[in-house]
Amino acid sequence: MPAAAPIRVFVVEDQTKILKNQLRLLEGHPDIEIIGTALSGEAALEEVAKTVPDVILLDLGLPRMSGIDVTREVKATHPKVEILIFTIFDEEDKVLEAVKAGASGYLLKGAPVDKIIEAIKEVRAGGTVIQPNLARRLLRHFRVDPDSGPVPSSPRPEAPERAPALETPAAPDAMLRPLSDREQEILQLIAKGISNSEAAKMLNLSKATIRTHLEHIYRKLEVTNRVEAVTEGIRKGLISV
Repeated sequence: MPAAAPIRVFVVEDQTKILKNQLRLLEGHPDIEIIGTALSGEAALEEVAKTVPDVILLDLGLPRMSGIDVTREVKATHPKVEILIFTIFDEEDKVLEAVKAGASGYLLKGAPVDKIIEAIKEVRAGGTVIQPNLARRLLRHFRVDPDSGPVPSSPRPEAPERAPALETPAAPDAMLRPLSDREQEILQLIAKGISNSEAAKMLNLSKATIRTHLEHIYRKLEVTNRVEAVTEGIRKGLISV
């Protein structure tokens, strides 16, 4: 089997000392290729347009153009580029906004290199990185602000107008319990900040199977990522936190 190509990573950090330390940790790792760096959001957008990396390690607290704005711009022009946010512990409000803007997860600054590498691989494989020590605080934001979720609280008001005579109402059980036992189990793990790899080990499943279950969960709940799925799971009473 040919060796997998390294993951092409672009690093955005406005403090040169921290940037150098990040590069020192990542450079030379066989699974990672650093293809560029930037000290500002504006410079990052210019370089990302030229290099189109697989994953961006993005500092949330950039001057002028914030990491949230950078995330929004990158996902609008290059939706397949995954974004991993670097943050500090008291920035959960901003992390929430970054996830809403399209970030695939976050790490606390100062995380060990093995955690950074694991997180890069996770988001590159289509997963999401939510650390347990911040996951509960993020979820509290969703609980106090239910309207922020992507799915309206009332079920599809436009549907009866579209085809009132042909529409068949869903069975009560399907409306109350839209997920299978396994899907609920996986969603509960997601709410605890468990990664795809960890969930696969805990449930004795392959990572591909976990991803398939996640795709089914997203489709059934009409969401696009883990945080939205957990939000809907809480709102519908499918999981507890």
